[in-house]
Amino acid sequence: MKNKKNLSAPLLCSIFLFSIALFLWVFGVYAIGFVEQSYMIEWQFFSMCGMDWNLPIIVDYISVIFSCFVCLISGSVSLFSVSYMEGEVFMRRFMLLIMAFVGSMNLLIFIPSLITILLGWDGLGIVSFALVIYYQNKKSLAAGMLTVLANRIGDALLILSICFLVNWGEWRIGYGMSGSFGLLICFLVVVGAMTKSAQIPFSAWLPAAMAAPTPVSALVHSSTLVTAGVYLVIRFYSTLIETQEVMGFLSKVGALTLLMAGLSACFEVDLKKIIALSTLSQLGLMMFTVGIGFPIIAVFHLLTHALFKALLFLCAGSIIHSTLDTQDGRILGSLNYLLPFSSSCLVLSSVALCGMPFLSGFYSKDLILEGTFSGLNGSLEIFVMLTGAGLSLVYSLRILLMGVFGQNFSGGLFICGVESGYVVASIAILSIGAIMGGWLLQSVWVGVNGFSLVGIFGKMVIGAVTFFGLFYGIISFFSMKTFKKSFFGGLSRFFSSMWFMTLISGSFLAGVGLKCGKLMHLHLDLGWMEVLGGQGMFEVLGGGVNLSYFVQSGSLLVYTRVFLVSLILFLVGMWHF
Repeated sequence: MKNKKNLSAPLLCSIFLFSIALFLWVFGVYAIGFVEQSYMIEWQFFSMCGMDWNLPIIVDYISVIFSCFVCLISGSVSLFSVSYMEGEVFMRRFMLLIMAFVGSMNLLIFIPSLITILLGWDGLGIVSFALVIYYQNKKSLAAGMLTVLANRIGDALLILSICFLVNWGEWRIGYGMSGSFGLLICFLVVVGAMTKSAQIPFSAWLPAAMAAPTPVSALVHSSTLVTAGVYLVIRFYSTLIETQEVMGFLSKVGALTLLMAGLSACFEVDLKKIIALSTLSQLGLMMFTVGIGFPIIAVFHLLTHALFKALLFLCAGSIIHSTLDTQDGRILGSLNYLLPFSSSCLVLSSVALCGMPFLSGFYSKDLILEGTFSGLNGSLEIFVMLTGAGLSLVYSLRILLMGVFGQNFSGGLFICGVESGYVVASIAILSIGAIMGGWLLQSVWVGVNGFSLVGIFGKMVIGAVTFFGLFYGIISFFSMKTFKKSFFGGLSRFFSSMWFMTLISGSFLAGVGLKCGKLMHLHLDLGWMEVLGGQGMFEVLGGGVNLSYFVQSGSLLVYTRVFLVSLILFLVGMWHF
């Protein structure tokens, strides 16, 4: 009976989320698609000193389709949790956190006002901390502290941008801004979005957040937490485009993040961390696309990436769960014989990630590469972007060669479970999305149809980049160690450690911040803060109340003293003036 109670919460949540996703898809395609209009609903809370505080809700193509995808992926994750979190005692608490996570993301999606967007923004940060530390061990707590401290930097920068927005008397930056603070506000918003989407130098927290349960990782890395920063930049793109310096900075940071994460994923051995670094690489690609002036294509890639990345995580979670928590790629292998369904869907999602023609990733990735050639970009920037995009096939092949088609190096008593029906159903739903999602979106969304025309040479380069990793895969399959030593040499440690981002941002945020907190605790909390703080304030208030009682005691002698003291103070003041 207890087990049935545990099963009821994720099942009800998944049915509820699937229903909302279906309603939003029908409403978004037919109501907004045919009418071709966007709607904004405003609810005014109060108006004070010429400043209105409204709660605007925007309903357009981007918000409706994005919310539909968030609900679809969250429903699949909830269905997957029925089997994956089967032995969990506090299942209802876990599902409550998941639903709070989805609710915060929907708040962020539908509200364009910067001051009310903080509700969803802060909600994502707080709930993500609770989910990362869910297993309550030392590793989870360290990863949770790093995650929440990195997100708090973004919160502080957004609050600063709101403070500067007072100059315009408006909380929304969707309208054009000009003036002395315009560049500063746009820069604060962009850097705040970079912290949430883990761009350089805030990249350390994303692989560390793998300490969360696999359903949480699938949700965080596909459509919720990490995409919040990209979505914020896209939503306020109409204002950011007025400051070309900020857009140039964004494109360069995105290209560097794309290259750094792609190279690091080529050296990683942990299955979940390779997928996490691939997410970081795709986030860099989205930021680069926004920076060069193609926000609609960035949204398109954001949605298609959410589908196949959630599928990739659920397949990896099914493999980890079925092999008794084994996620080291050096041990796994020959899973196509042990877990045929999960392995085949893992191959499908990896191929979609590479940009294989006519799968979801192909439609958006091809448009991004065409936009890069047709835009006014520097040659070095284009080279870095093409290299980073080509590396996606390299790390996808590594996942497949290590986990699915490689040799199994575990012991002779290797135990492997069987996938449950809930796992198969959740993976099957996302597999349909990974195959048909790009085609469906392109058929209903006019703005993402191909409009950038490149020459024959450009098309040849795009094809070479798409299949670039096959050469590396063939060589590495036969002589991986020799190839790595001769080609990379002493730089392998630099590439495998995310360009030392863990030391630069992780140690600075978690190490220095927590050490300063400890020093303040040791030196400030010695009693004198209590005397000057709480107790001191209480004594001052008590003395003031006693003085007030004494002044109002009704005695003629007291009134005479008060009058004389007041007269002396008045004469002294008049003398100085």
